[in-house]
Amino acid sequence: MDSAQSPFSSSSSSNTRSSRYPLLERKRSRDNLDRFIPNRSAMDMDFAQFMIAEARNGKGKEDQVPISPASEAYRKGLAEIMNMNRTRILAFKNKPPVVKSLFPEPDTSAHQTKPVKRQRSIPQTSERTLDAPDLVDDYYLNLLDWGSKNMLAIGLGDTVYLWDASNASTTELLTVDEDKGPVTSVCWAPDGCHLAIGLNNSEVHLWNALSKQKLRTMHGHHSSRVGSLAWNNHILTSGGMDSSIINCDVRIRDCVVGKYRGHQQEVCGLKWSSSGQQLASGGNDNLLHIWDRSVASSNAHTQWLHRLEDHTAAVKALSWCPYQNNLLASGGGGADRCIKFWNTHTGACLNSVDTGSQVCALLWNKNERELLSSHGFTQNQLTLWKYPSMVKIAELTGHTSRVLFMTQSPDGCTVASAAADETLRFWNVFGTPEVAKPAPKTKPEPFAYVSRIR
Repeated sequence: MDSAQSPFSSSSSSNTRSSRYPLLERKRSRDNLDRFIPNRSAMDMDFAQFMIAEARNGKGKEDQVPISPASEAYRKGLAEIMNMNRTRILAFKNKPPVVKSLFPEPDTSAHQTKPVKRQRSIPQTSERTLDAPDLVDDYYLNLLDWGSKNMLAIGLGDTVYLWDASNASTTELLTVDEDKGPVTSVCWAPDGCHLAIGLNNSEVHLWNALSKQKLRTMHGHHSSRVGSLAWNNHILTSGGMDSSIINCDVRIRDCVVGKYRGHQQEVCGLKWSSSGQQLASGGNDNLLHIWDRSVASSNAHTQWLHRLEDHTAAVKALSWCPYQNNLLASGGGGADRCIKFWNTHTGACLNSVDTGSQVCALLWNKNERELLSSHGFTQNQLTLWKYPSMVKIAELTGHTSRVLFMTQSPDGCTVASAAADETLRFWNVFGTPEVAKPAPKTKPEPFAYVSRIR
């Protein structure tokens, strides 16, 4: 053999294999970038066929036969349907799915039919001011009330005046003798025709305000002045300085049908719940009692339902919530200054807010979840609160002395306040309801039996 190197020698084997078998060398995957594999599932085959046909028809346009207007319109319509804005025929991969927002835009079409509720504008000044001369400056009395017939009654010294809100006219209902007066409380019956009047000499008079006739005089039930009155249908409840609370059925001659004993000092606040089942009483002894009507009797030792001792001053301001029967708001005097909220079913205190001044009166808004309070020293203001947050909405000033009494118009919009500065002011603080509620129409039959009783 000659000395030439064998082609199978180790020195040249690698080069020979590389030159003779180049396809055996494996390429890396990242170098395979020259291939395009269409994804048929991602392609619109109808659109592709249409585009290819258009491309074929486009060649040699000079030799084409003119297309009829109908065919041209059909072609344009078909092009719109096929979405001719697209340019691609082949697709490499499927389009990514449409991402749905986790927070979709609200559907405003449903809200367009509902008018947006505007924020109520609260006038900061009273819309009307009347003189109230000889108004007794006494925290424990109740000398102002607004009846369902839109008549406002106010006790000024020995006289009771009526102010007709429909025509702004004022009339004098009665004037008592000096040995009987002054007037210490007034309260309209639910029918808006009959007015109960408490006097300093312990008597309670019942008047027909429309005919201006006194129907009866109830005496001998209290031993001192009657500073608070409250109606529960035909039952008139009176509270006196003698600490007693008496229920009288004004339809019968022997009218006393129940007594409540629990206070040690003057009863200065009385309010029946809207259901007529519970009575709240506040006294100068800092006590608040809740009484159940079903347990009232002629027995003077009737047990209370709840005896609440949280206030540290006289409890005169009382107001039942109009939309929750068992919710009561109470206000304390100058040493307490708190508004407290009670669950009268359980006796639990739900909240207590220090107002910073003497609480004289409380009124709930019948149309909104709001509470209005009137105060004494230092600002002598009316404060509107948002319930249940008890955030101050507005403070109304104008009185120069403590605002002792407040009452509400039958429609729940206007509030009248009487103060020791001998003025009576009217405030449009509760606004105008969307649908004004008509005054309840109650016939005066319960009093027909007492027209001649003295």
